[in-house]
Amino acid sequence: MTSPVKTQWIEIAPGYAGYLALPPAGRGPGLVLWQEIFGVNAHIRGVAEQYALAGFVVLAPDLFWRGASRVELGYVGADRERGIELMSALGAAEIESDLDAAAAALRARPEVGGAKVGGIGYCFGGRLAYLAAARGRLDAAVAYYGGGIQQKLDLAAAIACPMQFHYAGHDDHIPPAAVAAVRAAMAGAEVHVYADAQHGFNCWDRAAYHAPSAALAHGRALTFLARHLYGL
Repeated sequence: MTSPVKTQWIEIAPGYAGYLALPPAGRGPGLVLWQEIFGVNAHIRGVAEQYALAGFVVLAPDLFWRGASRVELGYVGADRERGIELMSALGAAEIESDLDAAAAALRARPEVGGAKVGGIGYCFGGRLAYLAAARGRLDAAVAYYGGGIQQKLDLAAAIACPMQFHYAGHDDHIPPAAVAAVRAAMAGAEVHVYADAQHGFNCWDRAAYHAPSAALAHGRALTFLARHLYGL
């Protein structure tokens, strides 16, 4: 059966592309989807299509385009090391420019047509969703186990849009104290912790995938995004 979601790669800026997934209706609120360190790989494209099926116009930017265009990496060994290398090569100004460009490109799409635009990201992408919210580029933002957010809490006061956070109860990268710090700094935001989950629990291609936590988090994220982007 042919998928009702239409997908294509589009140009965001010269040399900078993104994976666009259109909902069955062809139009809807926008959702920028920020990748993990593993590129816009099969899993991220699958997540884009998952949210497109819920009615969102989804754009997953290729964040590593300067170092390796459309790279697709696995989750362990040399691939993981390559992802860390590519992430580490990005400067703050480059990240900010790419965040702004992706949000602006999505808002300008005729399929969005003036509707609201949100953001969602995983790990590295979770931190980027937080940064984009702090830069005033989003109408709502969701961050899954965003590494390093706890080190950028000086930006919390700049966030005017609603935010939702998802964390694993057993995360070697984000300790409970970091989650507590985010919760304290982001008073009023939704912060969910999944006691039986590990870092990366949403990714069905990772050994850490935890279906019950992923399902619960996805339902919460959809409810949150529907409320703030559809205005329900």
